[in-house]
Formats: sequence, structure tokens, C-alpha cells
Amino acid sequence: MKTFLILVCSVALACSATAAQKDNKQKKQAQKSRQAQSAQHARPAAAPKKAAPNRYQPASRPTTSYQKPKGRQQVNRQVYQPKSKVAKKTPQKVATQNTQARQYAAKKTKQNQQVVNRQVNQPGANAKKAKKSSQEITAQNAQPGRYANNAAYSKKGKQWKGNTASAAAFQSNKKYKAQRFNLASNTRPTKYNSVRFQQNRRIQGSQYWQGKNYWAFRNYSPVWHDRGWWHNHYNRVVFVYGGWYYWNSGWWYPAWGYAPNSYYAYDGPIYAYNSLPPDQVVANVQAALQAEGYYQGDVDGLLGPLTREALAGYQRDHGLYETAAVDQPTLESLGMS
Repeated sequence: MKTFLILVCSVALACSATAAQKDNKQKKQAQKSRQAQSAQHARPAAAPKKAAPNRYQPASRPTTSYQKPKGRQQVNRQVYQPKSKVAKKTPQKVATQNTQARQYAAKKTKQNQQVVNRQVNQPGANAKKAKKSSQEITAQNAQPGRYANNAAYSKKGKQWKGNTASAAAFQSNKKYKAQRFNLASNTRPTKYNSVRFQQNRRIQGSQYWQGKNYWAFRNYSPVWHDRGWWHNHYNRVVFVYGGWYYWNSGWWYPAWGYAPNSYYAYDGPIYAYNSLPPDQVVANVQAALQAEGYYQGDVDGLLGPLTREALAGYQRDHGLYETAAVDQPTLESLGMS
């Protein structure tokens, strides 16, 4: 009986062990099946595609470069930055940049002006300039600072180089008609102080004014003589604004000593335009300068500081020697030829 019980228990244990092994085997097979099915259903990782450039990229995406598509030509490469990296300019930064831009522009303008000021017309240029048409000459004269300096000192050559531009090259096409102004030439002016007689005085800078049109300035030196001497040497002497002027080779000069206490607003030659007396010549020049916008004073026939300043400005802007006086090249440029 005991032997039978032992045999039954052994068989039961063997059956339970075999069932347990089958269960473990089934579990492992089921797990492998699930893994295989998962592997079959899982897709392989595809290579990342290059995204097309988008100017509205989110802030988290990095900066990407737009690649040129195949088959398309003439596409510019453009780089788009995320919005988060775009720096916002503050008003202070904008103001600083504007100030720096203005300073840079002023610096370049100053450098250009210095280069222009160093430019000096070379001798022999008259022949080339004479060939230019009046339109070309007008266009050149309109350039600011083209003839800023009439004379420049050359350190290398130790001499002055003057503006030798021909008066004919700057002659204007406009014509000015001479006028007769009603002037109070018989009275002694009180507007400007009278200049004083200075024996052996030379006009400053005249030694650099080349050409036959400026010989009167280069050779002028005031002389003192009495009335009789002046009448014996010159047949045309006129009275203007408290002073006496004599005519010589197309120029008017002050006749110092002709009468005591004579008045002269200017001591130097005045070009005798259209056979007019000195006061009428100056008045016509003042009217012409008014039309050009250089003279703002009264047309009084006095060659005072305001008129001389206007003359110098006009001469400087039109490439003429700055005589600040009434000379032939200036009258021709004003159309008073």
C-alpha cells in the first residue's frame, strides 16, 4: 500500500513538473512572438529631411541655410535667423549710430575738401580750357570748391602757383546792359571811412596775378601830385564822391594830392567799363552782383567793404583771382563786356 502511494505521488510530481516546464516554454514563445511582431510593425528611422526655409521659424529651431533646389537656377542663397536672435535696437543705440554716421560723413567731406584745396591749375592749361564749350565750363564752375584757392604755396618748389585760368574761358553767355544810376556823387560820403595815402604801397597778392588783365594791379603804386601836375599828364580827370580820379589806358586811379582832404573809399585801379566814370562803373557792378545773389547792399557806386566782399566771393566761385576789385575778367564773367 505504501509503495502504491509513493508511486502515485511520484507520478503526480512528475506531471506537475512537466506542466510547469510547458508553461515556462509557452511563456517564452509568447514573449518571442510579441517581440517579433513589434519588430515587424516598427518602421526604420528615415534620414532627416532638410526643411525648406521658412521666414517664420519658431524660436527653438536653429538657423538654417536655404539650399538651392535641383533643376532650378538663379536662386539666391538666403539665411534666415530665428526671431529670438534678432536684436532690437534701442533709441539710444539708433542715436549713437546716427551720430557716428554724421561724424564719418563730415570726416570724408573734410578730406575731400583738403584734396580739392591742394589742386592747383598748372601753367599751359589755358589752351585746353579754351577748347571747352561754354556748357562744360559752366558745369565745372558749378562744382563746389573746384577753384577754392586762387593761389597755393608749393613747399617743394618754394614758390606760389597762381590760378592762370583765362578770362575768356570763364566769360558768361549772359549779357548785361549798362545803366545810368542816379547817384549822389557830388557829396562826401559818411558811410565808410576814407582810406589813407601810403606811398610806395603795393596791392597785396598782386604779384601772383598773372596775365595782361592784371598788369594794372601789379604795377600800381599811389603817387602824390598837385592839381597842375595831374592836368599836365592826364587829359581826363573827374570828381566822384569827394575825390578825384584820372583815366589811364582803360583804368581809373585816385589822383592823390589833386585837392586837399579828398575822399577815397578804395585805393586801387578800377576798370573803365563802357567809358563810364568810376561811380557808375561800381554801381553797375553792384547791380550785376545783386542779380547773381552775391551783393545785398545798396547800389550807391561806392567800392566799400561790402562790395569788395561780394566781388571776392563771386571771383572765388568762378575761378578768378580774388582781387576784390573791379577788373576786366570779372566784368566779362558778369556779362559786362
